[in-house]
Amino acid sequence: MREKLIEQNLVLAVRRMGGIAPKFVSPGWAGAPDRLVLLPGGHLAFVEVKAPGKILRPLQVRRKGQLEALGFRVYVIDRLEQIPAILHEGGDAQ
Repeated sequence: MREKLIEQNLVLAVRRMGGIAPKFVSPGWAGAPDRLVLLPGGHLAFVEVKAPGKILRPLQVRRKGQLEALGFRVYVIDRLEQIPAILHEGGDAQ
């Protein structure tokens, strides 16, 4: 399975929940997660999508830690099966 397919399924799942999952582009801040997940009720998470079995690069690990230190949820997914669980958790946050 390709990363692109996982990412497309994430976007569709978020849309079905009434949210949006825009691509997160941050010039000058390399290693940022791929997507913002914005769900009804003001719930926000960052998601890094990987191809199955791939791991974060060192800079991505650092960015994930920085965001988590600020109190944000940051998920790394590499399988379609992970999508419902993170959306349920993110929707119940706060």
